[in-house]
Amino acid sequence: QVQLVESGGGLVQAGGSLRLSCAASGSIFRVNVMGWYRRAPGKQRELVADITSGERINYADSVKGRFIISRDNAKNTVYLQMNSLKPEDTAVYYCKAVFTNWSTVWGQGTQVTVSS
Repeated sequence: QVQLVESGGGLVQAGGSLRLSCAASGSIFRVNVMGWYRRAPGKQRELVADITSGERINYADSVKGRFIISRDNAKNTVYLQMNSLKPEDTAVYYCKAVFTNWSTVWGQGTQVTVSS
């Protein structure tokens, strides 16, 4: 069974940092694109950042210069280093993986809360 296991969420003060991790397992196919999305209360889910297996990266404008996405292809793991966190970054963060057979899997979500 293919699954994504996320970790690293929590509560942090504004200006602080958190690091999210997401590991994909259970598929015979390699992971092509891995990314992070978030859903804030009362808002739609939005892309935060994603990264291809060739390390082409895309960031939402709201996190450019503060968040860094990276991946370890050997471990099928993606990381999101979040710096200079703001209260508006508060959301449930979801990991997404697109495999080379174009199947898509989502993680269960991890809560990030930034207090002012």
